[in-house]
Amino acid sequence: MSTRTSAGRDLTQTAVLALLGRAGPMSRADVARELEISPPTVTAVVRRLVDQAMVRELDEEAPSRGGRRGQLIGLVGTAARAVGVKVAADHVAIVEARLDGSVLASHTLAFDARAPEAAGRLASALRPFVEEQVEIPLLGLGIGVPGVVDSPDNGRVHAPTLGWTDVPLGRHLHGALGLPVLVENDVKSLTVAEQLFGRGRHHRDFLVLTIGSGVGLGIVAGGTVYRGSRGGAGEFGHFPVDPRGPACACGNRGCLETIVGSDGLVRAGIAAGVLHEGQGLDRLKELADRGDPGAAAVYAQAAGILARSVAALVTVLDPEVVIVLGEGASAWRHWDRAFRAGLVGAIPSPMDETPIEVEPWDDTAWAQGAAAIVLATPFDLAAPTGRQRQQVLARFHGQPSPVG
Repeated sequence: MSTRTSAGRDLTQTAVLALLGRAGPMSRADVARELEISPPTVTAVVRRLVDQAMVRELDEEAPSRGGRRGQLIGLVGTAARAVGVKVAADHVAIVEARLDGSVLASHTLAFDARAPEAAGRLASALRPFVEEQVEIPLLGLGIGVPGVVDSPDNGRVHAPTLGWTDVPLGRHLHGALGLPVLVENDVKSLTVAEQLFGRGRHHRDFLVLTIGSGVGLGIVAGGTVYRGSRGGAGEFGHFPVDPRGPACACGNRGCLETIVGSDGLVRAGIAAGVLHEGQGLDRLKELADRGDPGAAAVYAQAAGILARSVAALVTVLDPEVVIVLGEGASAWRHWDRAFRAGLVGAIPSPMDETPIEVEPWDDTAWAQGAAAIVLATPFDLAAPTGRQRQQVLARFHGQPSPVG
């Protein structure tokens, strides 16, 4: 992990702050060991954080490891927090997360994204959580949505799965709730959480692949989450697979998610005679868990198609690791063998040794990712957070938020 990436963003500062918030006061040497970065880098980062009044030196020393005892450093005051929200078609998941990424509380509320005035209804549902009186200062609200977002600062959303076209969600929530609101594609926000608090912490180039009702992709290249020119990078579910395939919500036919997403799996199960009309993905997984060969074949066929599509990404991007997440990951053992075989057979050596790491699915993680967009803002100079970055910074330092 370098102190500054080619794009100018400094996630090492965030990593140091997150580590101190999670583990408590530590010496510089221990920070270097935990984060696997050089002692001089830690010294330089800590010096900047002390100058910014974010970290302070304590009147204590770390236990000796046989050499000179190091002075402990710790966060200034109480760690900040953010509220993160994952918006789905029929519910919202909400978390309150500290600067270190730890979740203070989580909630799930029913929500109809296709209802009239959905943005107003969302603001009303979130108001109790952002107005709650808590000692830890609230930096802002992060929203993760399954669609394209022009920028986290503007928060204009195009999400066909929610029935949203060009919805100014960020502006509406900012005006209704009176605090910084950053909106991002849910997989990109999940990728930021992986980068700061998860498996991605030790990698500069990795992919986050999510499977479930759709297929999502987060791309980290050179330590930076890649957004593309209009915020649409990672819309992997709409990768064209079969021009004569099923119709997709995006208006095209045969997109990847229409074949390997939940509806595609159910459709394939019915066509194969494994499922009856009215039965769904839970039944398909149940049959596969019992060893039903027809159900296993449905997963294997989808895994092969997914593998060939991912192979194109691996060949072009050469990631260090591919991290698999999402509700579909709960059935990954039925995907795994065919996916790995298909991937190895479709990419050149030595890329065929790219590790595939699977994490258990938890709806809370998506909302935690949305919170991470806000929590990273004070320390990420290149983040597309616009004027709202100054508002987040003001809240971090306990100052009145600038207007705008």
